[in-house]
Amino acid sequence: YYLSQRHEPFSFQQTKTQNMTNMDTSGDGVYNVAFMTSGGLAPCLSSSIAQLIGYWVAALNDGKIKGVKFFCYLDGYKGVLKGESFVVPEEIYKECDKLNYLGGSPIGNSRVKLTNIKDCVARGLCKEGEDPLEVAAQQLIKDEINVLHTIGGDDTNTQAAVLSKYILEQHGGKVVVVGMPKTIDNDVYPIVQTFGADTAAEQGAIFFENVVSESTANPRMLILHEVMGRDSGYLTAATAKAYRERLSKQSFVPGFSTSKESRDVHAIWIPELKLDIEEEGKRLTKIMDKYGNVNVFFGEGSGVHEIVAEMEKNGEEVPRDAFGHVALAKINPGAYFAKHLAQQVNAEKTLVQKSGYFARAAAANEFDRNLIGKCAEIGVASAIEGTSGCMGQDEDKEGTPIRAIEFERIKGGKPFNIDQDWFQTILKEIGQA
Repeated sequence: YYLSQRHEPFSFQQTKTQNMTNMDTSGDGVYNVAFMTSGGLAPCLSSSIAQLIGYWVAALNDGKIKGVKFFCYLDGYKGVLKGESFVVPEEIYKECDKLNYLGGSPIGNSRVKLTNIKDCVARGLCKEGEDPLEVAAQQLIKDEINVLHTIGGDDTNTQAAVLSKYILEQHGGKVVVVGMPKTIDNDVYPIVQTFGADTAAEQGAIFFENVVSESTANPRMLILHEVMGRDSGYLTAATAKAYRERLSKQSFVPGFSTSKESRDVHAIWIPELKLDIEEEGKRLTKIMDKYGNVNVFFGEGSGVHEIVAEMEKNGEEVPRDAFGHVALAKINPGAYFAKHLAQQVNAEKTLVQKSGYFARAAAANEFDRNLIGKCAEIGVASAIEGTSGCMGQDEDKEGTPIRAIEFERIKGGKPFNIDQDWFQTILKEIGQA
C-alpha cells in the first residue's frame, strides 16, 4: 500500500486549504476544538496534533471559520473525566509543526473505557453512583467543545462516538467527533492503513538489526523477536519484510561464520497462521545445525489461545485489562515459546527480545506523516461541515478514498491478509512454505 502523492507535514507557510465549505456548525463560526490521545503509544500521536492544528489555523486564515481555540485533555479520557486540560496559546501555534518529529504523545495517554463504570470508580476517575458518560459529557459541555479529535484505536474512536450520541440525546448538544486511527497493529475495519504501523515496522527492523548480533554471542543461539500485535500479524510480517530489505543491503565477508543466511529471519509466527510447534521445531533444528543459530519473529498474540486454554485447564485466573482483553504482558507468550522451542532445537541459550516499546515510541516516519497530513486536511474540512467519523482510506469504497468513515463501521480485530504475494514470497524464501 502506498499513497499516490507525496504530502508534506503541514507548514505554516501554507495559506490555502482544499475541499472546505463555508458551512458553520459552531453557531457563530468560532470553534472550540479539543484533542485527546488514548490507548497505547504509536508513532503518530504528536504528528496528528501538529497537522490538525495546522489545518485548523489555515481554515481560520482562509476565512473558512471566524475563530478557533484548542483544548488539550491530559492523559486521554482520564483528562476528560477529571477536567484536566490546557488551552494552546495562540502565540505558539506556529511552533506546533515541530511535533511532527517527536515520538509519544505531547498530551499524555491512558486506557479508560467510559462504559466500564466499575473500573472508572476503582481508579478514582469518577465517584460511586456516577455514570462516566455523564461526567465526560458535562465536561465537554462546560468547555463548550464543538469538535473533538480523538487520536486512538478502534476502542477510543467508538467510545467518542458513543459520547457524542449521548450528549445529543441526553443534553440536546452537538459535538462533532473526528477520529484519527492510531494503532501499530493495522487491524481496524474498514481502514486500509492505520497511523503509525509503517513506522513501527521500520523501527522494529532497526531494533532487530542490532539484536541479531547476539546470535554470535553463544553456540546454538535461539533468538525470539516478539513483535506487538494482539489479533493481527500485520506488524510482525511487515517488520520481517522491512528487516530483510535492510539485511539485503548489508555486506558480508565470505569465510566467516556470520552471514546473511545466519542473520536472516528463519520463522514468522502470527495469529493468522496455524502453528505446529513440533513440525516447526524439526525444520528449525536443521537451520540451527547448519548456522548455529535460529531467529524467530512472532506476534505477541500468537499462541495466546493455547496458553489461555492451558491456564484455564489448570484453574489459573487469566489476567485481563479494562476492555476484557487478555493482558499479554502477564501471560508472557515469549516465555512459553522459549521453553517449548528451545527443547525442540536443542538451543544452548535462548534470548527473547521485545521491540514493541522501542517501535511504538518513535516519531512518525515520512510515510506516516504523509498519511496523517492527508487525513488531517480532510478531517478538518469534515469537522467544519459537521460530519463526524474516523478518518482513513475506506477500503469498502471504490478507489479507497480518504473520508470520515461512519463510526458504526469502525471495529478492531481485522486479520492480516496472509495471501498477499509479498508475504507468501517471504515464507517460501525462508522455507516456511
